[in-house]
Amino acid sequence: MFHRSFDKDMNQDSHTKPPPRPDCRRTDDVCVSTWNINSINAHMPVLSGYLRQNTPDILMLQEIKTETDGFPFLELAAAGYNAAIAGQKSYNGVAILAKEKIEVARDKLPDAPDGGDQARFIESFCPALKSRFISVYVPNGQPPANDPESSDRLEYKLAWMDALAAYAERLANQDTPFIIGGDFNVIEYDGDVYDPAGFKNSAFTVSSVRERFRAFYYTGLTDALRRFAPTGAYSYWDYRGGAFEKNNGILLDHLFLSPVWADRLASAAVDDGFRGMPKSSDHAPVSCRLSSL
Repeated sequence: MFHRSFDKDMNQDSHTKPPPRPDCRRTDDVCVSTWNINSINAHMPVLSGYLRQNTPDILMLQEIKTETDGFPFLELAAAGYNAAIAGQKSYNGVAILAKEKIEVARDKLPDAPDGGDQARFIESFCPALKSRFISVYVPNGQPPANDPESSDRLEYKLAWMDALAAYAERLANQDTPFIIGGDFNVIEYDGDVYDPAGFKNSAFTVSSVRERFRAFYYTGLTDALRRFAPTGAYSYWDYRGGAFEKNNGILLDHLFLSPVWADRLASAAVDDGFRGMPKSSDHAPVSCRLSSL
């Protein structure tokens, strides 16, 4: 599949091949992925196929849409993965899957506006990889259909992003390497969406959201995918209107690396083939390959 690509000003349209996908089967490297799975139980067959084929060392999941009691721990253990989750019954929910043992560090974002009760954040430490891994699901922020003028959801999103940036800065001042992956619900550049005019002034593109997104990664983080695909690579396609077949997509999902990991980044890409599979999520995984610490 070909994606749109843009030059350094992030606006000029051109066509190019997508970057090569990370080869997660190289045992001397570390493969880290993030995927908004849009219900882990509904899409478990596709997830199982991804784990078999790509064998990531770490997979951060968003929108698992289940509580702990309904999470498929046994199926994942059979596939060789440990799991840590922060779940909710029918929406949100995040998880981290790991081949090695992981320890939950926290399951709520410090100073989140709701006290962290919406299951949007989980942090774990993997002793074997000597690193922290954090899965996040940033609020959407769009107003409800029955109250399109309401700004409550946008204000909540902005406050949540402020808390995330503050926590990233705290982590940056510590010695432990870390990677933050997830669905950030931000369209940073017009080149990150197939129809910029259609998303103008939405909760994905307004300047206040873009500014907070940049404040988050200006704490010293590297966007793995941007290193290899400055813009034009998409990670989300609506189920409706043949969006995937038309490549009417949006880039919403990212992997952010602390400096120690950024120095070891070898490749990064969107695994868009998994979006095209039957009964899959409307997002595709984003992966990166790194040399081990």
